[in-house]
Amino acid sequence: MSDNYQKIVVGTDGSKSSLLAVERAARIAAAFDATLIIGCAYYEDKDAASKTLRQDSVTILGDETAQANLAAGEEAARAVGATKIEKAIRPGTPVEALMAIVNDNKADLLVVGNRGINSLTGRLLGSVPADVARQSDCDVMIVHTVA
Repeated sequence: MSDNYQKIVVGTDGSKSSLLAVERAARIAAAFDATLIIGCAYYEDKDAASKTLRQDSVTILGDETAQANLAAGEEAARAVGATKIEKAIRPGTPVEALMAIVNDNKADLLVVGNRGINSLTGRLLGSVPADVARQSDCDVMIVHTVA
């Protein structure tokens, strides 16, 4: 195992706070000359979306919206110096999608924003940052993106 990060995954849902996490991950990727993999989850239909209990997360139906979010993420990442950028879309909840992307790519760092971690819903039901930190086999960085 290398001392440097080789593959860094960051999730985006198109929100301003998630793009701040993308920028932070991109700066780290640029510093380590690592590959940045920007990931986005989407729900295949309204039934799948309604099964999630998260009220504080952005619901993305269909992968067209996810593609647009990834394009915005790539633009933000390039603006702060990342050059090796890949994009990944997975169906399911944000946690399911991020964990699949991390595992499929054997990433050694996952970067997520702190959105939802301090909300009542997040404390009762779990939040994306807390859930991925518990499930991940790689390092997890939680970026302070919202107060």
